Parts: sequence; C-alpha cells; structure tokens
Amino acid sequence: MAAMAVDQPPARPTLKEYEGEGIVVTWEPTFCIHAQHCVRGLPTVFDRDRRPWIEAGAAEADRIAEVIERCPSGALGYRRTDGRAGERVAEGIEVHAEPNGPLHLRGRIRIADEAGRVIREATRGTLCRCGQSANKPFCDRTHDRIGWRSS
Repeated sequence: MAAMAVDQPPARPTLKEYEGEGIVVTWEPTFCIHAQHCVRGLPTVFDRDRRPWIEAGAAEADRIAEVIERCPSGALGYRRTDGRAGERVAEGIEVHAEPNGPLHLRGRIRIADEAGRVIREATRGTLCRCGQSANKPFCDRTHDRIGWRSS
C-alpha cells in the first residue's frame, strides 16, 4: 500500500539575531529582496562584504531602528532591550505597487497559504506581481532578472 502524502505546515524560515547596545536586530533571509535600504542607510552596521554582515553594536539603537523600518520586505526587524518602544504600526494595511516591481505591504500583515495556514505575520512585506518568484507569494526580485514590466 502506498503511503499517503501528509499536508505538512510550511517550514519556519531561518531567523538570525545580532545583539547591540539596547537592540537586537533580526534578519530572515527567506524574505530579503536586497533592496539595500539598510546598506545605503547605515553601512557601518550593514555591510554585505563582512561576516557577519550585521554589526548591531556599530551605531546607536535609535538609528538602527530607523533604518530597519525602511526595509520594505520586513526581512530586517528589531527588538528593543533598553525599554524603548518598538516599531509603531498603523492600523489597517497599506499596499503600494512599486513600478515594475512587487507590492509593498505595511501594517499588521497576516498571510495564509491555500490551506489557510498562516505563513507570515509581520509589519512589512513584499508580494510578487510578476508571477515568477521562486519564493511565492513573496517577491525574490525575479522581475528584475526577467525584465518584467507592470504596464
């Protein structure tokens, strides 16, 4: 008798943590679209050529948090360990279509798969519009490689 396939929940993405003074920076590589807001915004903390690539002690926690909140995919996050408030999240969900790119989401986001299982809860995220991402429903910037255009 053949074994029946069991519908397994999706694997939990890798979460890496980097501790600094008053802040813990988190990074989920599965969701990173390499928009480079972090690298351009605070290169002393975020350096793709360094290992580890995040040095959370290289800047003040407030400045690190400010730059992380620009990460469109939500791959970068943080927890404050100094008693300061974390990321403020507006009520509702804001959706912005990047020209020739993904949908950017902000707010209290909950994304579920076809079976209704929650696969992502976050404050920021990017969803594929070209239909070619290897990480659907999330963007992986395949649209850049294939020259996809939204118009």
